[in-house]
Amino acid sequence: MVEQDGRLSLEPSSGGLISGLAAYVQSLDASGAGRSASAGADRPEYLWAGWPGATVREEHRPTLIELARSQFNAYPVFLSEHEMDNFYYGFCNSTIWPLYHYFPTYAVYEQDYWDTYVHVNQTFCEALVELIRPGDVVWVHDYQLMLLPRMLRDRLPDATIGFFLHIPFPSYEIFRLLPRKWGMAILDGLLGADLIGFHTHDYTRYFLHSVLRILGHEHNMGQIVVRDRVVQAETFPMGIDFDKYWNAAGSPEVQQERALFTRHMLAGVKVVLSIDRLDYTKGIINRLKGYRLFLEKYPAWHKKVVLALVVIPSRVGVGRYRETKEHIDELVGRINGEFGSLDWVPIVYQYRSLPFSVLAAMYATSDVALVTPLRDGMNLIAKEYIATRTDRTGVLVLSEMAGSARELGEAVIINPNSLEEIADALHTALEMPRHEQMARNEAMQQRLRRYDVVAWAQSFTGDLRSIKQVQQRLSSKLLGAESLDRLVSDYSRANSRLVFLDYDGTLVPFVSDPQAAVPGERVLDILRRLAADARNEVVLISGRDRGTMSRWLGHLPVALVAEHGVWVRERGANQPWQMTRPLTSDWKPRIRPILEMFVDRVPGSFIEEKEFSLAWHYRAADPEVAPVRANELLGILVDFTANIDVQVLQGNKVIEVKNAGVNKGSAALHWLHERQWGFILAVGDDWTDEHLFMVLPDEAYSIRVGITQTHARFNLRDPEAVLQLLARLSRS
Repeated sequence: MVEQDGRLSLEPSSGGLISGLAAYVQSLDASGAGRSASAGADRPEYLWAGWPGATVREEHRPTLIELARSQFNAYPVFLSEHEMDNFYYGFCNSTIWPLYHYFPTYAVYEQDYWDTYVHVNQTFCEALVELIRPGDVVWVHDYQLMLLPRMLRDRLPDATIGFFLHIPFPSYEIFRLLPRKWGMAILDGLLGADLIGFHTHDYTRYFLHSVLRILGHEHNMGQIVVRDRVVQAETFPMGIDFDKYWNAAGSPEVQQERALFTRHMLAGVKVVLSIDRLDYTKGIINRLKGYRLFLEKYPAWHKKVVLALVVIPSRVGVGRYRETKEHIDELVGRINGEFGSLDWVPIVYQYRSLPFSVLAAMYATSDVALVTPLRDGMNLIAKEYIATRTDRTGVLVLSEMAGSARELGEAVIINPNSLEEIADALHTALEMPRHEQMARNEAMQQRLRRYDVVAWAQSFTGDLRSIKQVQQRLSSKLLGAESLDRLVSDYSRANSRLVFLDYDGTLVPFVSDPQAAVPGERVLDILRRLAADARNEVVLISGRDRGTMSRWLGHLPVALVAEHGVWVRERGANQPWQMTRPLTSDWKPRIRPILEMFVDRVPGSFIEEKEFSLAWHYRAADPEVAPVRANELLGILVDFTANIDVQVLQGNKVIEVKNAGVNKGSAALHWLHERQWGFILAVGDDWTDEHLFMVLPDEAYSIRVGITQTHARFNLRDPEAVLQLLARLSRS
C-alpha cells in the first residue's frame, strides 16, 4: 500500500510466494474457473487475505477495502504499528525465523511477542470467519499464521483448510527450545488444518517427530488422528512459473539490459551472480569469504571474473539484519581493496531491489549462480536461474542446506559452512566444459518445467480434496445425532438388552500405569444404573486379569469377562469365575525371558502377568524408540511361538501372548446363544474387540472407539463420548 498526497494506492508484492500463486490463479482464470457460478457473478473464485503492508488510519480503511477487492481480489487485515512490531519484527522474525533456520542463539523468547502473535492470528481468524462461505477452501501460508488453522477449525468445524510452511521445519531438538506451551500451541494450531505441506521430506519428518514427542500423536504414512479427524502431513516442493523466466530471456527489455551489462561493468569477464534478500540465513558472509579464498587460491582468475553481488533490503528494523549489512559492506570493501586494481573490481556490489527485467537479464548473463544459504526452506532463485538459461549454459553452485538441492542434484552441491568447498566449486564451475553445463541444465530444466508452480498448487489442492474424502469416509461411521436417536429409540423399546463393554480405552482413558486406571465414581454410577434395569444384561469384557476386575468391578450386578475371554463370571457378586475352556500356562517360562530382555532394552516398559497370558506394556516408554522395539519383539514372538499353542496380540501400546482359540468373540457367544435379544450394543477400542464385533448379528449396534477402520457399524471419538452415550441410555 502506498499513500501519496492523501490518496491510497495498492501495488502487488514482488515476493516469490505472491508471484507463484499469481501464476496458479491465472491458470484458474485461463481454465474458466475464475469465477464461481454458484457464489454469484460478482463474487471472485479466489480471495487474498493479508496485511496491506502498512498501518492504515481508521478513516481510510473502507476505501482500502474497496480498492483491494476491486483491483486484486484481496481483503486487507488491519494491524497497528505496535502489533506489527511485536508480531512481525518480534515473534515472527526474532523468534521463529532464527529458530526454524537453526540459529537458536539468535532467538528471543519474549512473552509479549507471543501474546501479540496469538492476538494477530485471532484477528485474522475473525476477519476470515466473516468471509468464508460453505464450500470454500482456505489455504493458509507460512509461519506468521501457524495458529490460524486451529482457530478457524474451532469456529468452522467443517471447513476445508490447508496450510503450507515455506520455511524449514526444524528438528525436534531445535523445535523443543520453544517454551513448551508455545510449541504445543503451534503444533496444535497446525493440526487444525486438513493438509499440512512442507517443501522437503525432511521437514515433514521433523514435524511428525515433534508432534509425536510433544503431543503424543502417532502417524501412519503421514496421517495423524486428531480428535475426530484425520490430518495429513505431506511434502510438496514448490515450483516456479517456468515459462515466465524461460520466455523473459528473449524479450526486448531483457535483451536491452543484457547489452548494458556486457557493454559496461561486466564486459570481457566471467560473471558469478549472487543475489539474495538481506538475511543472515542466506550465507552471504560465508559466500564472500569463500570468494576471497577462491581469489587467493586461484590467482589465474584475477581480472577474468567478477562477483555481481546484489543484496535486496529486508527487515531493516531487526538488529541482526543491520549487523549483517554492516558485515557485508566491510567484507566487500576489504576484498576489493585487497585484490582489486585500477582496471578490475572483483566485486560489483548493489544494495537495492531489482525490477524483473533487470533480474532476468542478470540470470541470463551470468556464467555462474552462487546460491549458498546456511539454511533455506526452498530457495527459488536457484530454480529461476536455471529456467532463464535458454541456451542451457551456466553453472549453478548450490548449498545442500537449501530445500531446492533435493530437486537440483545436477548442480554443483556444496556445504555452505566450508569456505574451501565454495572456493573449489567456483573453480569447477568456471572451468566446466560447455557440453557438461548443457547436459546438467537440460536435466534440471525438464524437471522444473514438468513440476512448475501450477503443478505444485494443483498437487496440494488435489491432496487436500483427497484427505477431505478420507475424513468424510471415516466420519460417515461416526455415531451422529440421527443414528444416536435411533439407537436410543431401539434401546427404549426393547424388553431384553445385551450390552458388551470393554474397559481400558472405552470406559476409561489409557494411562501410563495400567493399575492407575481405577474406575471413578462417574463410571461406576453409570454402570450401576444400567445394570439396575431388569431388562439389561451388562457384560464387561476386558483383557484385564480376573483379580483386578473383581476388585474394581466385582461389586456391581454385571457379568465379567477377563483375559480377553479366558475367564467368565456371571452377574452377581457371589458367582464363581469359570474358564471358557481348559487352558495351560506351561509356555510362560519359555516366553518370559524374551519379554524381560525387552524390558531391559526399553526403559519404562514392564511385564504384566496374568494367569494365562503375559503382556509387555510400553505406554510409559520413549514414544520413538518403543514402537521400533515393539515391532522387533513382535517379529521374534511370532517366529518363536510358531509351534506353540499361543496367540500374539498387539494392542494399544502393549504386546500380549495368550493361549490360542480364546477371544472376546468366542466368550460373547455364551450370551448371544442364551436367548433372542431385542437390543444388542457392543463398544470397544482396539482390534481385540474386532473378534466381538464380527460375531454380532447385523442389527446389533457395534461401536469402535477412535477414528479408524473397523468391522463395527459406528465410531465414537473417545471414552468421554462413550460415557455420554451410556449415561443417556441409563436415563431412558
